[in-house]
Amino acid sequence: MQTETVPRDSNARGQVSTGAAEIYDRFFVPALFGRWAATVAEAAGVKRGDAVLDVACGTGVLAIEAAKRAGASGRVAGLDCNAGMLAQARTKTADIAWREGAAEALPFGDGEFDAVVSQFGLMFFEDRAKALADMRRVLKPGGRLAVAVWAPLDETPGYAAMVSLLERLFGAKVASGLQAPYCLGDPEELRAVFAAAGMPEAAVVLHEGEAEFPSVDDWVATDIKGWTLADCIDDGQFEMLKREARRELAGFAGADGTVRFRHPCIVVTAGG
Repeated sequence: MQTETVPRDSNARGQVSTGAAEIYDRFFVPALFGRWAATVAEAAGVKRGDAVLDVACGTGVLAIEAAKRAGASGRVAGLDCNAGMLAQARTKTADIAWREGAAEALPFGDGEFDAVVSQFGLMFFEDRAKALADMRRVLKPGGRLAVAVWAPLDETPGYAAMVSLLERLFGAKVASGLQAPYCLGDPEELRAVFAAAGMPEAAVVLHEGEAEFPSVDDWVATDIKGWTLADCIDDGQFEMLKREARRELAGFAGADGTVRFRHPCIVVTAGG
């Protein structure tokens, strides 16, 4: 089986510091991630009594949604390679088994879970096909896998504009930090990755969605301070970015200053 290896820099892996994980949880989750947890859990058919694994669980929004659906008779595990993300997740509930580990080598037995879910992590896995194959390995026969990735950058106008601004001000390397999450938006490329993992029958569905931030300043602060760019831009550059963003990105803000723009995702499902 051919697999794809992704470069191991922080942008490609989506790795953030502990401080950035706190900001990520406070701002990114409500702005972008929280609204998709129910969609992914529904796609995986999570129901009462299920055993569920959330791979690349981050600060836990999808795992917590799965736990609500699985109920007291079910069990949920959340796995992430980022200790800072897991530290935030552990502050929310002790009812989920939070585990540190790699998606390519899941520390679980064959056929252990009724459902395996993952949202917005596949883009950052070092070996995507290997990770997907291992996610399928831990599914019970008849179980269901649901994985969400972001749609292409050119279908996400707010972030296309933000990436363009970052590149103009700081160069392509810094801008790549915000481009990385959109690298799997091509449906045919997604199907090829799942086929390489032994799931050629995977279904790929586009879901419409919207990003929302309280203001342009909040949007900029979240993107820089809550992501891999926290270590790429100094305080002076950050203030310059805010000034430029207020001017160039003002069109994404409404009369009350709230920023909203189209932000679709793709959910891929397959059986065990």
